[in-house]
Amino acid sequence: MASKGRVITIGTFDGVHIGHQKILNRLVTISDKKDFEPTVLTFFPHPRMVLQKDTNIKLINTIDEKTILMKSFGVQNLVVKKFSKQFSRLTAVDFVRDILVNELNIKHIIVGYDHRFGRNRTANIEDLKSFGDTFDFTVEEITAQDINDVTVSSTKIRNALLEGDIKTANSYLGYNFMITGTVVSGKGLGKTLNYPTANIKIKEDYKLIPKQGVYVVKSEINNKPVFGMMNIGMNPTVEGTKQSVEIHFFNFDDNIYDQTLKVELLERIRDEQKFESLEALKSQLKKDEQTSKEFIKYHVE
Repeated sequence: MASKGRVITIGTFDGVHIGHQKILNRLVTISDKKDFEPTVLTFFPHPRMVLQKDTNIKLINTIDEKTILMKSFGVQNLVVKKFSKQFSRLTAVDFVRDILVNELNIKHIIVGYDHRFGRNRTANIEDLKSFGDTFDFTVEEITAQDINDVTVSSTKIRNALLEGDIKTANSYLGYNFMITGTVVSGKGLGKTLNYPTANIKIKEDYKLIPKQGVYVVKSEINNKPVFGMMNIGMNPTVEGTKQSVEIHFFNFDDNIYDQTLKVELLERIRDEQKFESLEALKSQLKKDEQTSKEFIKYHVE
């Protein structure tokens, strides 16, 4: 059991978007006031992956990304419970007593007005308040108006990313959507075109990859911001057979093989195309570089 009492909120928090951030700000404020530990209880895999046939759901954040984001909003404690069919069959009283009270030492909980929990999601906020009386914790309800004030949802963000609408996704997230992966060696085609690329391997197969195309991106390498352009796609000009994520960084030639990079997506500039020759592709890459640098000049620097 946590020695210090906790203020807890519960949810999948995929995206940790501006709607979620309102809840996290409240969590941190209450924790500071009462000298408790702000804690988010989340579940992985996503319940929809386990309980529905919708196993193809892709998530905006990996667990590592979510942990970093939570810390940036002042929440040091992200408790990840493994979600399984067996876990889903826990009764409401077992969940509250065994996990919230005995394991996490809950003192206060912040949940939405429509929060449901326990086996078959049969328990509601009134049941939670009743458990609070029994186990000595208080319940704070986020009203419908508070939640509806922010017309943002993880689903809307996922859809925007799948459509390549990075501007809308980033505005809903309140930060730049990111991809995190390891730099691996590719086929070396970029080098022959004078556009060497870092090939990014993303280990989490559940991570949502946005619509194929060319994006302006930013990364931090050796504590310095580095900008570039990224292609997500199949490399149709050279008859590619599987999707790759490749970045050409501007004014940068360090060896970064095997490094883990966090790449922020700033803008999408075009669809992926098949060119009739490598010369035509090279000519387009020059235009892409110019477009990207203009975007950076007027929107970032």
